[in-house]
Parts: sequence; structure tokens; C-alpha cells
Amino acid sequence: MKLTPRFALDMVYLVGGVFLLVAAMTYTSGTAGWLAFGVGTAVTAAAALTAIRATQPAVKVGHGLVALAGLWTLVAALTFTGATQTWLVFANAALLGLLAIADLVGHEVTTERVVHELVVKNAPQEQPMAAA
Repeated sequence: MKLTPRFALDMVYLVGGVFLLVAAMTYTSGTAGWLAFGVGTAVTAAAALTAIRATQPAVKVGHGLVALAGLWTLVAALTFTGATQTWLVFANAALLGLLAIADLVGHEVTTERVVHELVVKNAPQEQPMAAA
């Protein structure tokens, strides 16, 4: 089975979201804000590029939403301070994670993916029936 770029990117977005969830509650608001800025910038750039270059509408929508969430994450990280910044980083990280999971689910239930998994390799050859 081949790992698709969409699946790999969704896993990167999910790991970024989980990292920010932990960072928001572990580090001070300033440190968490800068981490959110860095992760938000990387997620926004990767998701926007993928959404622009994608040919399938589902990929465009899924990664477009992730790009918007990443953009809001980096804007919130630069705009707010203190406890507000901490909770916004936490909420934005949860949103990134949920959008990544939703896109992973969308990837797995598409007709193309299901048909790809149902391809039978080395199917037994049909034997002619003997006359009775």
C-alpha cells in the first residue's frame, strides 16, 4: 500500500495540533505564542500550497480549511497576550487537530480509496465447467 501525500500532510497537521495543545498548557504564554506562530506559519504554507495545487475538490476544501485555521493561529499568536493568548493557542491547536482528523476520515472514505483497497491481486483463474 502506498502512502499518499494527502495522508502524510494530514498526519503532519495532526502532530502540529497535538504539539500546540501540549505547548499551550506547558509553556508560558509568550513561549507558547511563538511556538504557535511557527507551527501556524508552517501549517498555513503547506496547506495553502496543497490546496492551490490540488485537483480534487475534497483536497482543496480540506486543506483550504486547515490553511485558514493555521492562518488564524499565527494571527492570534501575534495579536493577543497573556491568558487570552494561552487559551486561543489551545483552542486553535484543537481546531487544527480536528480538521486534520476530519480530512483523514474524508481521505479514507472516498470512493477512490475504497475501490483502491478492493482491488483483488492474483485472483484465481476461472476453470471451465466439465460437461455432465
